[in-house]
Amino acid sequence: MTLVSAYTASSATAPLAPGQIRRREVGPRDVLIQIAWAGICHSDIHTVRGDWGTVPYPLTVGHEIVGVVTEVGAEVTRHAVGDRVGVGCMVDSCRECANCQAGQEQYCLRGFTDTYNGTDRDGSVTQGGYSTHIVVDEHFVLRIPESIPFEKAAPLLCAGITTYSPLRHWKAGPGRRVAVVGLGGLGHMAVQLAAAMGAEVTVLSQTLNKRDDGLRLGATHYHATNDPETFTRLRYGFDLIVNTVSAQIDLEDYLNLLALDGTLVTVGAPPEPMPVRMFTLFDNRRSLAGSTIGGIRETQEMLDLCAERGIAPEVEVIEAAQVNDAWERVLAADVRYRFVIDMSTMTS
Repeated sequence: MTLVSAYTASSATAPLAPGQIRRREVGPRDVLIQIAWAGICHSDIHTVRGDWGTVPYPLTVGHEIVGVVTEVGAEVTRHAVGDRVGVGCMVDSCRECANCQAGQEQYCLRGFTDTYNGTDRDGSVTQGGYSTHIVVDEHFVLRIPESIPFEKAAPLLCAGITTYSPLRHWKAGPGRRVAVVGLGGLGHMAVQLAAAMGAEVTVLSQTLNKRDDGLRLGATHYHATNDPETFTRLRYGFDLIVNTVSAQIDLEDYLNLLALDGTLVTVGAPPEPMPVRMFTLFDNRRSLAGSTIGGIRETQEMLDLCAERGIAPEVEVIEAAQVNDAWERVLAADVRYRFVIDMSTMTS
C-alpha cells in the first residue's frame, strides 16, 4: 500500500481537510494515474453529507478524474506510461453477468464498484479523485483524446456520460424534440450533446437568467418554469425530457409536456421520493424512466464524439485549498458550470 496526498471528509459536517489516503500496489492489470484535474460533482457533496446513506469516514470523494499514466502492470495492454486518461464513476464490476457482457457495466447485476465509498477488491473502502494518484484496473480507464482540453475533460466522465447515455438510448436526433430540465453542470452538457445529435433542444429552467447561455450552447428555445403559462403553452410538445436537477419538482407538470409515447428520464437524484399518479402515465402512453452513467464502451464513444464535435463543459478552475468554498458555491448554484480542481496545487 502507498500513501498519497488527498482532501478527506472526516464527518458529514466537518470541512474537507488535507491528509493522506492509501492506494493499493499496482497489480498485473492495474494502471497508476497521476491525477491532473478532478471535477466537483454535486454527488460528492450528497455523499459526504449523508444524503444517500451511511458513510465510512474518513472518505475522499471525486469521480471526475483525468491524469497521466505513470506506471502499468505487467499484463496491461490498453494503456501505456504517458497516456492521457480518465476515470469516471466506477472502477470495477463483476464482468461476468449479462449486463457486463453487453458492455453495460453500470448495470452490473452484482453491483459495480463506485470510485469512492464502494468496496474494493481487497475489502477496503474505495477513495476518489480529490487526491494526487489513483490505481485502477485498466478496463475502467478511459482514453482522453488530445483535442479535448485537459482541464475540461474531467466533468465529461460524469456530467458528460450521465446525459449522453439517456440521449443515446432514447434516440435523440433529427426530428426529435428534446427538453432539458435545468441548465447546471449536467444540463449544460445535455444541451450540447442533444444539439450535436441533431435534436431540437428546449431548456426548461426556473428563470430566464441563463437564457443567453442556453441558446449559445445549442438550445433553440428557452422557457421559465416559474411562469405557469409555460406548462400550458408547451403541453404535448416533447418526445423526450431529460431532468437533470437533484431537487424536488412536480413530475406531473413535466409528464404533461410529453407527446404520444414520450419519455421523461431523470438523471438527477433528490433524496426524497417524488409521487406520480398512474393516470398521468396512462395519458398519451407516457413513460417515466431513470438512467445512471454509461458503460465503458459508451463512455469512450461519448469522449470521441466530444473530441470530434468540439463539445466541452464550461469550467472554473480552482486550487485544491479552495475546495470547501467551491462546495458552498455549488450548493448556492453559483457556478457556470463545473468546478475543476487543479491537483498540481495539492500539498501534503
